Amino acid sequence: MPAPKVRTKWRPTLALIVYAVLLAVMALPIVIVIWFRAVEVSSSRMAPAEIGALAVVFMLTLGVAYVLTRTITGPIDALIARTEEIARGGKGAIRPLESYGTREIAVLSQSFLDLAGKLVDRTEYISSFAAHVSHELKSPLTAIRGSAELLRDDDAERPMTKAQRLHFLDNIVADAVRLDALLQRLRELAQAETLVAEGKSSVMDILPSLRGDFPALDISGRGDTEISVALTQEAAGIVFANLAENALQHGATLLELSVSASDRTAVILVRDDGSGISEVNRHRIFQPFFSTRREQGGTGMGLGIVRAMLSSHGGTIRPLQTTGDGAEFEITVPVQVSKG
Repeated sequence: MPAPKVRTKWRPTLALIVYAVLLAVMALPIVIVIWFRAVEVSSSRMAPAEIGALAVVFMLTLGVAYVLTRTITGPIDALIARTEEIARGGKGAIRPLESYGTREIAVLSQSFLDLAGKLVDRTEYISSFAAHVSHELKSPLTAIRGSAELLRDDDAERPMTKAQRLHFLDNIVADAVRLDALLQRLRELAQAETLVAEGKSSVMDILPSLRGDFPALDISGRGDTEISVALTQEAAGIVFANLAENALQHGATLLELSVSASDRTAVILVRDDGSGISEVNRHRIFQPFFSTRREQGGTGMGLGIVRAMLSSHGGTIRPLQTTGDGAEFEITVPVQVSKG
């Protein structure tokens, strides 16, 4: 959808308005002097005091004009020029102005720089993400195409054995399953990064579905599991299902969700008894498509989806250091305050 355009019509510049107002202010004493001289016709020449007063008014008007130009029109023009520079030059052009003039313009400029930085980061993220998606989809597609071509070009004189055919068919099915998992993760990621309506859920609400979806895990809840947090039921299901699947892929048999809450924030500790997270990989686990368990079906998108989903609901997630086996994540999410 293209950005809406401002309707083109003549509009006065801020500088024109400022100087017009100042000239009007300056004209007032001149009009007053002319008025009194028209009433008092005894003298045709202006008195020195009158000339001095007009000179003072003129100098004061120029001073006010300089101050307004320095503090308002100049910084605004500079901000407009900076927007055009950022549009042409990207992230390198995002830098503070030399002068802001007023507090309001400084706040406006900071908001603009923050927004520009987020937009540029988002553009770079989308570019990198598209490259990763292309790579991840290309591998199974290439394997499916190769297996299909081998089956199609099977030599009638030296046909494949049944075991060979089943091997290629199994490869096609496995790669199709992997593609389906990738597409499902992409749908979840798109949903996670979309603003959602307000909703609420609790750990107690999602425990039954988790246990049904992951029967190989012994899933338990502790603490304030009935506290309502600012996650929709669907969002909570996606968050904890991805964490459960991640634990299962790392050999876990236990998953524990411990909840503690204050007036505004709930902290949920998610622990498992799997192989844990190595120090080498700790800083990479939220990177898109990073996975150490591809042979177990890992797509490398689960934790990224969890972080994006929590972020869209005002929450956070971070891995904690563990003394023994397993991984532990700390989730913070706002408590859903009842209205009424």
